[in-house]
Amino acid sequence: MGRGRVELKRIENKINRQVTFAKRRNGLLKKAYELSVLCDAEVALIIFSNRGKLYEFCSSSSMLNTLEKYQKSNYGATETNVSTREALELNSQQEYLKLKARYEALQRTQRNLLGEDLGPLNSKDLETLERQLDTSLKQIRSTRTQAMLDTLTDLHRKEHALNEANKNLKLRLMEGSQISLQWDASASDVTAYGRQPHHQPQPDVFFHPLDCEPTLQISYQHDHLAVAADPSVNANYLTSWML
Repeated sequence: MGRGRVELKRIENKINRQVTFAKRRNGLLKKAYELSVLCDAEVALIIFSNRGKLYEFCSSSSMLNTLEKYQKSNYGATETNVSTREALELNSQQEYLKLKARYEALQRTQRNLLGEDLGPLNSKDLETLERQLDTSLKQIRSTRTQAMLDTLTDLHRKEHALNEANKNLKLRLMEGSQISLQWDASASDVTAYGRQPHHQPQPDVFFHPLDCEPTLQISYQHDHLAVAADPSVNANYLTSWML
């Protein structure tokens, strides 16, 4: 199996860090030498350890000559960068001038459309401006008419919806009125039935009232003579022994 990828971070162990530095330094010097030999390249390598110790490799005879060549190349690149920056600034300035001129032209056209600053315009420019205004008016009127038609269509649709809702409400009200009338009629029938007069029970034909005095007289022994003397009292009289 291949080796896993090593995470690049500072080695905390001092001994391991020194060992790794020595191995990587030697490998880097070796690679620089191989590159200079295999590709016939001028290679210069400078390494400083954490203690400030210098390690270097140069494929040419002098490190100073290689460093001078590096400085010349870097200075030339700086000049190239400066010229490129100046060219970009010049292009930006030209673009700014173009945008400014276009902005001023648009402002002038807007003032002309509003009827201002018409003095510098000739007859041809005025005719062009008039045609532009006519075209703009046509477009504005067409847009306004379309907007009014859309609004009218929307209002018609809302009116139709309101009419339908009104019809539905009327139907519901009629149905509710019919149900209320039916309930009132049913309640009236129930009330009339509850208020019917009670029939008096017919008297029994087998019972007849007696034709006699409603009172019953009670007396003692000393009234016997009075009863015997008056026969009309005798019929309703009871002696004391009968009680």
